[in-house]
Amino acid sequence: MPRQTRLILCPVNLRHVKIEHLAYTEAVEMAQRRGARLIVATVAPEMERNLNIRDSEAYWAEELRRFVAANPAEGVDVEQIVRKGAVHRQIVKLASERKVDLIVMDAANPKVQDSLLGTTASHVVTHAECSVYVVRG
Repeated sequence: MPRQTRLILCPVNLRHVKIEHLAYTEAVEMAQRRGARLIVATVAPEMERNLNIRDSEAYWAEELRRFVAANPAEGVDVEQIVRKGAVHRQIVKLASERKVDLIVMDAANPKVQDSLLGTTASHVVTHAECSVYVVRG
């Protein structure tokens, strides 16, 4: 019997979503087809490069809210989460904590024009307890 997908995690790098957000689009379509809930998450850095950002988590939570509002997931229950720390570790940790059935993520930084799997995606594929669907640009 095939496993049922009830909860999908889609980590988004908000620094790159203006360039490309193929994984998010794919995750929304999967959630719609499968009747699954969707967690859209972003990971804020421990130390902000922009010194004007005083409350990093609040800043990235608002950016994530804007992104989801601009890219609605019709008919899908979407939860937005901001974590702080090392991106690859936070994705795996969140997936484990929430017992996610599937992670849908981009292969690499869209600014890097290569066919290699990025270090974040490689770590997640290797360490996640659930299935990982990697979207190439």
